Amino acid sequence: MSVTAHRNEIDLEQAVEGMILATALLDAHGGVLLPQDATLTTATLASLRRRGIERCVVWTEAEAPDPAALARARALQLERLDRLFRHSADSDGGAVLLARLRAYREGPSA
Repeated sequence: MSVTAHRNEIDLEQAVEGMILATALLDAHGGVLLPQDATLTTATLASLRRRGIERCVVWTEAEAPDPAALARARALQLERLDRLFRHSADSDGGAVLLARLRAYREGPSA
């Protein structure tokens, strides 16, 4: 599995030294307190708390989903559609709706 960075909005109380801002941190008037990609330090966190800043957006790492697990989940969704439409898939409207739902569930990668 690969690791990717995601933006994550957190309370300032959850922020710790070493976290990196994903967006610029602005004051109430729109002034830049810290630019995007600034690394939080103990001093900057204390200053932000004194200014009454409550939230910030930081970069966090998350593991990319397993492609095999995604394929299994998609197959289960398609099986569920077949089960839900088992009595109406033969009707004109039911067949059209089932086809559209299947296309939606299969997504652009299929």
